[in-house]
Amino acid sequence: MLRLATPLNDCSAASPHRDVEFNWGGSALKRTVAVMLAAIAAVGSASAQTAAPAQAAAPAIVEDFRPSSVNQPGQEYPQVNSQGYVRFRVVAPDAQNVKVSLGLGGRGGTVLSKAADGSWTGTTAGPLDEGFHYYHLNMDGGTFNDPGTLNFYGSTRWESGVEIPAHDADFYALKDVPHGRVEQILFPSPSTGTQRRAFVYTPPGYDKTARERYPVLYLQHGWGEDETAWSNQGHANLIMDNLIAAGKARPFIIVMTYGMTNDTRPGGLAKFDVKPFKTVLVNELIPYIDGNFRTLADQRHRAMAGLSMGGFETKLIAPANLDTFAYIGLLSGGTFSLEDVNGTPGFKDKVKLTFVSFGSRELEGRAGGPPAPPGAPRPDPRANATAVKAAGFNSVFYVSPNTAHEFLTWRRSLHEFAPLLFRD
Repeated sequence: MLRLATPLNDCSAASPHRDVEFNWGGSALKRTVAVMLAAIAAVGSASAQTAAPAQAAAPAIVEDFRPSSVNQPGQEYPQVNSQGYVRFRVVAPDAQNVKVSLGLGGRGGTVLSKAADGSWTGTTAGPLDEGFHYYHLNMDGGTFNDPGTLNFYGSTRWESGVEIPAHDADFYALKDVPHGRVEQILFPSPSTGTQRRAFVYTPPGYDKTARERYPVLYLQHGWGEDETAWSNQGHANLIMDNLIAAGKARPFIIVMTYGMTNDTRPGGLAKFDVKPFKTVLVNELIPYIDGNFRTLADQRHRAMAGLSMGGFETKLIAPANLDTFAYIGLLSGGTFSLEDVNGTPGFKDKVKLTFVSFGSRELEGRAGGPPAPPGAPRPDPRANATAVKAAGFNSVFYVSPNTAHEFLTWRRSLHEFAPLLFRD
């Protein structure tokens, strides 16, 4: 048994830590899981730091608030200003207490004040990091979504979302360029006795070139999210459209499926076992994609990557299936050490790239990396990547500036990762 404290959510929403147990065979795998889950736990707690560091003398709030870009049509709130502050307003005339889960540094959220007209308003105590954030309302002891925003699946539920405009948002902006298509597919899964769902991005021109075949990236979401996350919250399709239009990335297919084959209710993480998902991915989904899409169906044209829990799954699955995957990406989801790569038969000959990324706030104050579980060495992902590269492996390490365990980190990571794929 492996026991450690880890959050049940890993994606931009602060959550309490709970003791969880994992049943894994083999001491080496136990150590791998321990280190990786400690990383997820550490950066999960870092995700509470969704606000920029406090200044010595906070500037006055600029009153140039505008509706968030992910609001429901016609809804004025929540609003975001040029500094990154968020202002909330909800109408609840009979409520006694209303608080927003999102706030400066995750310290208790943002308390709203009631006005005579029955509306509740409040502004975050400080500016938030650029990019997307999940949140919800706490109203008289109940948890509710903000009716002003669109909903996004995260934290094992449909959450409200707010977007802080990023200075570099151009790389995932909707532009007048050729666009690919994201379509839902249903594929048979005999191992789970169900029809499972995935979303598939096909690049611009896929439907016009009936003979051309494409490489494939299998891209996994984080804990508490689902197969909609990378296209809805992550804008993976727009990132790829823009890279392809600029000639910076080779056109390829992206497949996004639900990575949790076990119970995901509170406490479900304690029972999570990667082996059933490995069966779904390797034995069921990949053959379905190769049989129904024009893929280059060989190892050197196939990649696997994931954010947070998806990176954890990637590290457990891809190195153990090197005849299937040639490119491996861990986005806030672990690290590759020399011990990892040297201890994996065929790694140097078969793996064309290892890509590891984090947000800068995930690494701050941690000597370059998250803490290890008791008795294990402290992982340093930057040093690990440097050592792996020095040993002759193609190792790339990327740090997203001024972001934590949140989607701008992962949008930027995909933007850096995609141009490195399938460069043959």
